[in-house]
Amino acid sequence: MIKSICADLVLQRLAPSGGGTLNRQLYECLRGAILDGSLPPSSPLPASRDLAREIGMSRNTVLHAYEQLRTEGYVHARVGSGTFVAETAPDSYLSAERLLGLQGLQSPQGYKQGSSDGHGEGDKAVGAPPSPVGAPVRLARRAQALLSNVSAAPSQWGAFMPGVPDVTQFPNRHFSRILSRLWRDPAPQLLTYAHGGGHPALRAAIAEHVRVARSVRCEPNQILVTEGVHQAIDLTLRMLVDPRETVWVEEPGYWGFHKVLQMVSAVVKPLHVEAQGSGWPAGKVPPRLIFVTPSHQYPLGLVMSLARRRELLEYARASGSWIVEDDYDSEFRYAGRPIPAMQGLEEDAPVIYIGTFSKTLFPGLRVGYMVLPRALAEPFRSAHADLYREGHGLTQAALAELLEQGHYAAHIRRMRVLYARRRALLEGLINRYLGPEYLDPQSSNAGLHLVLRLPPDCDDVAITAAAQARGVLTRPLSRYYMHPGARRGLLLGYACVHEKDIAPAFHTLRACLPR
Repeated sequence: MIKSICADLVLQRLAPSGGGTLNRQLYECLRGAILDGSLPPSSPLPASRDLAREIGMSRNTVLHAYEQLRTEGYVHARVGSGTFVAETAPDSYLSAERLLGLQGLQSPQGYKQGSSDGHGEGDKAVGAPPSPVGAPVRLARRAQALLSNVSAAPSQWGAFMPGVPDVTQFPNRHFSRILSRLWRDPAPQLLTYAHGGGHPALRAAIAEHVRVARSVRCEPNQILVTEGVHQAIDLTLRMLVDPRETVWVEEPGYWGFHKVLQMVSAVVKPLHVEAQGSGWPAGKVPPRLIFVTPSHQYPLGLVMSLARRRELLEYARASGSWIVEDDYDSEFRYAGRPIPAMQGLEEDAPVIYIGTFSKTLFPGLRVGYMVLPRALAEPFRSAHADLYREGHGLTQAALAELLEQGHYAAHIRRMRVLYARRRALLEGLINRYLGPEYLDPQSSNAGLHLVLRLPPDCDDVAITAAAQARGVLTRPLSRYYMHPGARRGLLLGYACVHEKDIAPAFHTLRACLPR
């Protein structure tokens, strides 16, 4: 009887001039009969030879259709017994559209009540309706706040995008040679999930680099390799800050801090950096975290005085707070002696030091690192492995060799000369065509950008939009402040602009400024 039913179904549904091969048409007929219940779960299908004879097709055609159904999970074969319809349909076919049809729902715009399902549910809905097509998605309030003021620029290359190095100067010849050698016979450990805070050779190389270049005190087991600064900040907040606890951030400060902070329920208080005074934010509750960029404040470019650093360290120890020191681009200082990191001023200082290769090599590398106090190293390592599933072992091994062989240090020295020349060229244009008052005299001669000061009545957001429409990228200074009444200005990145393009881009920008 089953044979006749199956054959009848096929003969009724098989279009005489249907598209595709015969085995494809047969497969679609049988799949449709399974999904609409005409061929119920666990029912046997006819033997391929019998079905072929009844519907007038070759046995190979039927075998191909059965094999496709078996591969996709619609049927299963029992040795010596035959082929049977599966108990459940494959998940891949349970689309919203299909569920509407199977459950008797009216349409994507609504649904009707189902009858009792045998468990006393009476007139309750069979299932939750799918979201109507085009209807707004309900996001969490934190997500809505995050998206209300998007900060990440859609374009990240060209004059005068701040914070971006000249990626065309990356020592790709050395790096590709190292990678090619590693790829020829990669160790299995480099191609799977990692655990331990990063490749051991890279952690050792980073520890040596920051000890020599930044006077950081650490051992390799205090290094945690991350996918950039944002991940390091996110991990720190998850590990150390509970809801409604206080966090201090610089005012103005890096927008990335603000964005990650929006996703936790912390109380954010501004730590004003312009005056370099000794006062702390108002309130009796000490902060859990204090975010600072002492060597080259972002975005203003100021340097935190030694007295201020020691005062902050003393306060953190007394209050049980942790300082997060973001040392994002301190390798690029063009005048004077290098400024050592705050972390190295005291033995086992209450400082979480964060660095990155995004500014020195290229942002797409997505490799940053944390230097953790000894008490935090092990819990942070374990949490990082569980939350983010470490990987990129091969890239980390290649980067370790780049550092060990001296190519990284040579690259930094070469880029210092190049960026100093570009900065001087841009400063000269500003002094000549706008005047020295447009440059902040307190800004240090370092980093990858400078701040173009604007009169208080200027709309730096509108100027940014006008410049972007003409092909020049910049960022408004006012967007780095948490509160209204902020200073107006533009962040001009000079690192990723070739010397010959600086003057034309500057004059295009100058045409967007109010007369």
